[in-house]
Amino acid sequence: MMGTVVSGDIDVHVTSEVWLTQRHERAESGLASKLSPAVCEIRRTTTQHRTIRWSAITAIMSYLQNQIKSFNANLGVVAGNNPTKRTIVTPVKPAPSPTPSQASDSSRNDLKRKRPDIPEVPYSQPRDTGTGQHIMTQITYAIEYLKTKNTPQTLSDILSYLSMQTREQSYKSSVEKILRGHDKVDYQPAQESTPALFSFRPAHNIRSAESLLRHLQAQRTAQGLSVKELRDGWPDAEDTINELEGEGRLLVTRNKKDNHARMVWPNDPSLNFEIDQEFQNMWHRIKLPEPGALADELEKEGLTPANKNQKVQRPIKTQEKTKRKPRSGGKTTNVHMAGILKDYSHLKK
Repeated sequence: MMGTVVSGDIDVHVTSEVWLTQRHERAESGLASKLSPAVCEIRRTTTQHRTIRWSAITAIMSYLQNQIKSFNANLGVVAGNNPTKRTIVTPVKPAPSPTPSQASDSSRNDLKRKRPDIPEVPYSQPRDTGTGQHIMTQITYAIEYLKTKNTPQTLSDILSYLSMQTREQSYKSSVEKILRGHDKVDYQPAQESTPALFSFRPAHNIRSAESLLRHLQAQRTAQGLSVKELRDGWPDAEDTINELEGEGRLLVTRNKKDNHARMVWPNDPSLNFEIDQEFQNMWHRIKLPEPGALADELEKEGLTPANKNQKVQRPIKTQEKTKRKPRSGGKTTNVHMAGILKDYSHLKK
């Protein structure tokens, strides 16, 4: 509700101005007897103007006071006709705070929602889904399938493994054409009673113990056969190699890390013969010298072993210090002191 305007400050201001005017008039009346008539006339005129000005200001102030009083009266009438209506606001009850267990459960659920899904494999590694859309990817899977089979497979068997029974006929014909010309696949054309067959073509067409021994005996050199190449077309090759080694029909070298067979050679059991125990005992009674004893004996005789590093002492070269020659033909800059300075260059060593 608005308050009433108070005009007390205006009354004080006007009273102070009137008091100052009266003071100036008294001072001027005292000085009138001392000044000339012309100056007194000027003073009198100025005082009259000042009196007229303050009379106008007083009239304006009284008019403003009357306006303020009428405004306050009208404001009170309007406020009485329009009483202020108060509205009662019902307080809103705050939601009950959750218990510690509920708060922890809710926060745990929020964390679970915000946590991103962690991939099962690193981002840099593509996920192996087992199938590929490109036709050459399907050919790779088909060759791996033929590698695990010891018997030839039909085209329908390969398509069934690749889950391609429902593909269009043109796509199946393309797969068959690529398999027929692949260097890792043996193709047998269809006959009257049998369909076309496909089989894996390994580096060595060996899939049994007899074929392995036959291949090793047919070699013209003593070069061994890699077991890795054998496993390419014969997955169970290592078990058969272990059996043949136990029978004395193969010579096998193995890896030091996992003891798997690495290379194989043929072994002829007829060349094996037994040595009498007497000769074996004589052989074992011979004591071999210590590892460093032979080198010591050679050095005593003035011989150096070939496997010993010989240090060659090179002569140390001494660099002779070169004397600097005195500079000649230099420009003289102290000509003005020629009669004072002396030349001592002949005393240099």
